[in-house]
Amino acid sequence: MSKKSLKKKLMLGKRLKQNRRIPVLALLRTHRRIAFNKFQRDWRHRKLRLHVD
Repeated sequence: MSKKSLKKKLMLGKRLKQNRRIPVLALLRTHRRIAFNKFQRDWRHRKLRLHVD
C-alpha cells in the first residue's frame, strides 16, 4: 500500500464530505429545491479523478 501525503488525505476527506447524501429533512424543508447532490457519484462506475500536485 502506498502512503498518502497530508495534502491528498485532506482533499480526499473533503471529497468524501461533498459526496454525502442530502438529508431528507433538508429536502422536505426546501420543498425539494435542493433535490440532488452535484458531487455525488457512483463509486462502481466513475472514478474520482483528482489532480494533486
